[in-house]
Amino acid sequence: MLNFAIVAGSSRLDSQSGKVARFLRTRMIQAGLCSEHSSTVIDLGVTPLPLWPAEDSSNWAAIAAQLQAADGLIVIAPEWNGMAGPAIKNFFIYATKAELAHKPGLLVGVSSGIGGAYPISELRASSYKNCRICYLPEHLIVRQVEQVLNAQDATDDHEQRLHARIDYSLDLLFKYAVALKPVRAAVDMNSPAFANGM
Repeated sequence: MLNFAIVAGSSRLDSQSGKVARFLRTRMIQAGLCSEHSSTVIDLGVTPLPLWPAEDSSNWAAIAAQLQAADGLIVIAPEWNGMAGPAIKNFFIYATKAELAHKPGLLVGVSSGIGGAYPISELRASSYKNCRICYLPEHLIVRQVEQVLNAQDATDDHEQRLHARIDYSLDLLFKYAVALKPVRAAVDMNSPAFANGM
């Protein structure tokens, strides 16, 4: 069974991003894409990373181990003032190719209103550079987040469409994880000549 890590990228303790992360994990388990033991939620509100550079980054060691064990990643980015929030951007300063290189990543934007696209664009533009995560060409945007994903059953047609898109995207992530696993095994990750992206 493949392993998946879901990063809830809000610095708030009881965040909507965390709610979405738990929903997606449950959905993956129900679909048979992973088990409770092969999936984990890394909630940056519950386990915050100090602002980089940090003298005490003891939380990172545990997070890094979870990421290294993962075959695929879901990155949940809340939109704050039209931008990706600071916790998820700080996360990608910590993350290196040792944790994420050549692993598929599904981006999920979260908005309390009708936004949510800007964090997707922002993270696609720069967050992959040194960690070498491979973002899927698909992504999810959870709009009006307080009103949706509060239960596993959809409450209306809008939420049913969102559930269908979620299921499609999670299945796609699984298929990319299967396909990229042998690629990771074949790539020399220790080449000093190209340690960072261009």
